[in-house]
Amino acid sequence: MRSPSLAALFAASLLCAPAAAAELASHRAAYRLSLESARPSASVESASGAMLYELVDQCEAWTSQQRFTLSVTTRDGTTTERQSDYVTWEAKDGRTMRFRLRQTVDGTLAQTIVGEARLDAGGAGGMVRYREPSEQELTLPPGTLFPMIHTLRILAAARAGQRTLEAPLFDGTSADGANDSNTAIIGSVAGDRSRFEALAALPSWRFRIAFFEPTNTTGSPDYEVGLRYWENGIADELKMDFGDFVVAGRLEKLEIIPGGC
Repeated sequence: MRSPSLAALFAASLLCAPAAAAELASHRAAYRLSLESARPSASVESASGAMLYELVDQCEAWTSQQRFTLSVTTRDGTTTERQSDYVTWEAKDGRTMRFRLRQTVDGTLAQTIVGEARLDAGGAGGMVRYREPSEQELTLPPGTLFPMIHTLRILAAARAGQRTLEAPLFDGTSADGANDSNTAIIGSVAGDRSRFEALAALPSWRFRIAFFEPTNTTGSPDYEVGLRYWENGIADELKMDFGDFVVAGRLEKLEIIPGGC
């Protein structure tokens, strides 16, 4: 099971997203995770956990950290706990990103991914250089976006009344390079004020994002997430579809923190 990157899930003009950087609020958010549903053929009995996410506007770049814990219990009583710690630095010009991901399963290190990615000007693609799990370089396809720029793009598309946005997305959570992504903009949410003061006066939209890994030839997504974003880039509802089961995330605590120039 792939641990989701909230930054990957969170994308002024569609060609000039960095100019809208102020739209992403610096914040700390705590989410409660619970089992939404399981496929009839799946052996999942229950799932629960938490996700902590922090985004900081560093003037010329964004930094983010996500800590994710999920315990899954099967019908035979076996419980598996997965944890991930994911950190990024992303330049606001959309061309440089550094990343580190550490994942454990039942306390045992399962994967570490560390590296840096750079994109050429004009959407011509770029290169990612991994230091872990092994030293290698991979090409990033033309049109690749990093997570924060992707967030700005889908928010801009929602405001413009568009219905979809497709783009290769690189977030550093895979050692195989960029994934193809297809974002469906379901629509605005009317008449539903948030209980959080920082969100209460803002508009929001619902999205569904499908991710396709480079080796995928089936046409079906490897992973999907549904979420509601508010205009400042904060999500308060998540539904993470892992295939056999779906986990819901609910925003429990939100703190707006200092950021920007």
